[in-house]
Amino acid sequence: MRFTEDNFDATCEACAEVLRLKHPADGVLSGFFRQHPALGRQDRALVAETVYAVLRRKRLLEFVLGGSAVRQLVLAAWSILLGANLRELEAIARRGEMEKIGDVKRLAHGELPLAVSCDLPDWLIEVLLAQIGETELRLLAAGLLQSAPLDLRVNTVKTSRDEARARLAADGVTVADTPYSPYGLRVVGKPPINRHPLFVTGALEVQDEGSQLLCMLLGVRRGHMVADFCAGAGGKTLALGMLMRSTGRLNAYDVSEKRLAKMKPRLARSGLSNVHPRR
Repeated sequence: MRFTEDNFDATCEACAEVLRLKHPADGVLSGFFRQHPALGRQDRALVAETVYAVLRRKRLLEFVLGGSAVRQLVLAAWSILLGANLRELEAIARRGEMEKIGDVKRLAHGELPLAVSCDLPDWLIEVLLAQIGETELRLLAAGLLQSAPLDLRVNTVKTSRDEARARLAADGVTVADTPYSPYGLRVVGKPPINRHPLFVTGALEVQDEGSQLLCMLLGVRRGHMVADFCAGAGGKTLALGMLMRSTGRLNAYDVSEKRLAKMKPRLARSGLSNVHPRR
C-alpha cells in the first residue's frame, strides 16, 4: 500500500462523508470515486479499505484516541489496522501527532474492555453475554471484525460450478468452493470479476454464501409461486429463480422503483423467465 499525503487527504474526505451516516457506505464511496476520477486503482482500494476499517473498529479507535476527529481516526486506522509503519506516517503527521500514534498503538495492543475488544455496543454485549457467554461472544465478535470474503453464486441455469471453476482457473482467477453452499465459489484476492465473461453473461453473480443459504432454506421447488417482499436489486430473487429452475412464478416486490430498476439488467443476464418485478 502507498501511504501518501495525497491519498491521506482523499481518505479523510471520504471517511468524513461516510461517517455522517446519512446513506449506506458503499453508495457514498461510489459517489466519492465518481467525483475523484484522478484517484488510481490502488488509491481507491486504500481509501475503501480504510473507510471500512474505521467503521468496523470505530469503538476501538475512539477508545485509544480519546476522541473521534476524522484525521486522527484515519492515522490510527493506518497505523493499527492497515500496517503503516511510523516512517511512512512521518511525512503525513502534523507536529505532535507521531507521539500520539505511538501511544495509541500501545493502547490498542494492551488489555481492553470487553465491549471495546469486541467493538460492539454495550446493550448488545449485555444481551449476548446472557445468551451465549463470554467465550462464544469473543469468537462471534472476532468473526464479525474480519473483512468479508468475495463470494460468487454460480447460475446453474447457465453453467455448473465445476465448469465455472475451471473457466475461472484458466483465466487466472483462483477460487475455492464455499464450505456450505453447493452453488458458491470463494475468490482469492480481488480480481475484477465484473469484467469476466462469466459475469457479463449472467453465469456468475456476486453473492455472499450466507445469502445463498437463506435462499436454500426456503425450500422452493419447480412450479412454486413465490413472493419476495423485499427484493431490492434482486440478488436473492435471482437465486430463488434459479432454484425454481426458471419455472413457476416469482413476484419480486419492493417499495423503491429505483432499486427494482437495478434488477432489470441482472435479470436480463440471468436467463430467468419466471421473475416478475413489481413496485
